[in-house]
Amino acid sequence: MEPQNIRFGGGAADTVMHPLIAVALMLAIILIFCLPRKYVIVPLLLAIFCFPPNQIVVVAGVHFTVLRIVILAGLGRWAILRSSLTGGFDSMDRLVTLWTFATLIVFSVQWMQTPAIIKSLGGFLDALGGYFVLRFLIRDREDVRRAIKVLGAVSVFMGACMINEQLNHQNVFGLLDGTASAVWVRDGKIRAQGAFAIYIDAGVFGAILVPLLVWLWSDARSRFAAYLGMAGATAMVLTSNSSTPQLAYVSGVVGLCFWPLRRRMRMFRWGLVLTLVGLHLVMKAPVWALIARIDLTGSSTSYHRFELVDQFIRHFSDWWLLGSKDYNNWGWSMWDLSNQYVAVGLTGGLVTFVLFIRIISQSFAGLGVARQRVAEDRKLGWLCWCLGSALLANVVAFFGCSYMSQMQMALFVLLAMITVATSESKRPPATRVKTLSDSHIASVPDPVVA
Repeated sequence: MEPQNIRFGGGAADTVMHPLIAVALMLAIILIFCLPRKYVIVPLLLAIFCFPPNQIVVVAGVHFTVLRIVILAGLGRWAILRSSLTGGFDSMDRLVTLWTFATLIVFSVQWMQTPAIIKSLGGFLDALGGYFVLRFLIRDREDVRRAIKVLGAVSVFMGACMINEQLNHQNVFGLLDGTASAVWVRDGKIRAQGAFAIYIDAGVFGAILVPLLVWLWSDARSRFAAYLGMAGATAMVLTSNSSTPQLAYVSGVVGLCFWPLRRRMRMFRWGLVLTLVGLHLVMKAPVWALIARIDLTGSSTSYHRFELVDQFIRHFSDWWLLGSKDYNNWGWSMWDLSNQYVAVGLTGGLVTFVLFIRIISQSFAGLGVARQRVAEDRKLGWLCWCLGSALLANVVAFFGCSYMSQMQMALFVLLAMITVATSESKRPPATRVKTLSDSHIASVPDPVVA
């Protein structure tokens, strides 16, 4: 299978840039360089999630997406300020760095073609550059609060656009490239996508925001913004008409509901593992065949998701060393890697796959240790729990889609917030960084513990 979008930026052969996006992009770059550091996250996140990913500038044959331009501007601002990272270059930073380098090396060796190497360099810049720009900008709980408010505003705007897409059968972002009538329709249902590359990404973005917006709601001064954000995020999930975002949404909410049982989670985790093992032993099909039975919209391709996982496991010997480029021959429609775990393994091999799983597991472990460490600081403990619930929503979404550029940045925003929470938990209570509105944060109810 030939690599898709092999140009450095992917997409069109020539510049595709609407004048409105060009003006907005220039304004965002100016603000990134001129605003105080703590406010730079605002134009950066708005540009990442509100500008269509198909807007590209071609310079001397090199493609620069809007996302890449914004990342380069953020890296430039970081270079000017020469600011250190919160908590230093920690274990999460090392994992993400190793993961992105492994992806670059394995994919390049796998194809041994100049276009593929150029493509992997572009993806490497997007991933590692985007991650460290967000780590540089999100440094304390006040930055976390500000970033969530911006993401909430994005969800309100996107939710309104996606509702309009359902009502008028027109994606307003299609006006920017002449595809205004190109809406996704499956079994007679419109799957709204807004400014995202695909409808699943749009819905998942809304789903993973809900736990973060619940934490924002605990700040009495931000409750109105939180309500609006949750309404927008819910609208994104519903108008995307896809099972994956709905499952991620429910998972995040269920994670929040386990807060009263937070001291008994070890028992629950082992219970879940034993249940899955038991089902695998008694079922006629493997336990991952349960994926094929999930269909919340009546038009989901759940069986395809099962086939991806099943063939991924069966063909382990084909991909473990350097990934695989012939997976499209494993079965019908196997070219569609709509599973993040499978996509990581097939494009990066076992080393990259293990590093990706390690990023997730260390994030959960770090949040769990941090919550126990700050048992007396209920506000920070509740932040850790909400971040863990958002991470759980991502873990569930990974089974139904592979993250494209915008969603990859959404994941990095969450990882940067997790680093803030775990770093602050290591400090003595008197020296922890407080948000400007800590005195207005409502108390979190005590759990009922026997």
